[in-house]
Amino acid sequence: MIYAYIRVSTELQNYGSQHFEIQNYCSANGLSVDHWVKESISGTVKVEKRTLGKIIKKMHPGDRLICTELSRLGRNMLMVMSILNTCSAKGIYIHSIKDNFDLSDNINSKIIAFAFALAAEIERNLISQRTKEALALKKASGIRLGRPPGKSKKKENTYKYWDTINKKISDGVPLVKIAKQYKIHRNTLRNYLNNNILNNAESYTDRHSSKHD
Repeated sequence: MIYAYIRVSTELQNYGSQHFEIQNYCSANGLSVDHWVKESISGTVKVEKRTLGKIIKKMHPGDRLICTELSRLGRNMLMVMSILNTCSAKGIYIHSIKDNFDLSDNINSKIIAFAFALAAEIERNLISQRTKEALALKKASGIRLGRPPGKSKKKENTYKYWDTINKKISDGVPLVKIAKQYKIHRNTLRNYLNNNILNNAESYTDRHSSKHD
């Protein structure tokens, strides 16, 4: 199967020039397009959310995808290489007319797969390094990292309605139902309950100890 892929960034643009160029290329090379795929969407959108991603998922080894230029596949190098790598792994051939680029079962495909893996690894390392540098800068500036101390909003609401919650627990209302009603996690509610029981026990012990004193 031969697929022709055409993408424009906005609806104000038309598909005519790309369609004409692909049609001329196919006529000159004795090819016939089985499916024309056209979409109006930004190249920055993830391929999985585009018609292109759905088409690639359906394509089989030996199928061919023709476009006017590689920039039609994606806006940046990493995205384009990711698409090429996916197609290479599936045995899908890609031809870009203006770039005169061919992706097929040859050494070029293996080079692309290697280059993509290398680029992805470099990108991960850069992100990790930038994150570490940002955290180190905050720490050096005296900014406290991690969750700030103090009660969260949910905990404050729980303490606010503790008497009501305690009454529901005494009436045998399931913790799951109470947690859902007050929009808190059931494990959090169990912790409050355990802490409340512990505090009551300590208070009881203190009162009786003072009597004996």
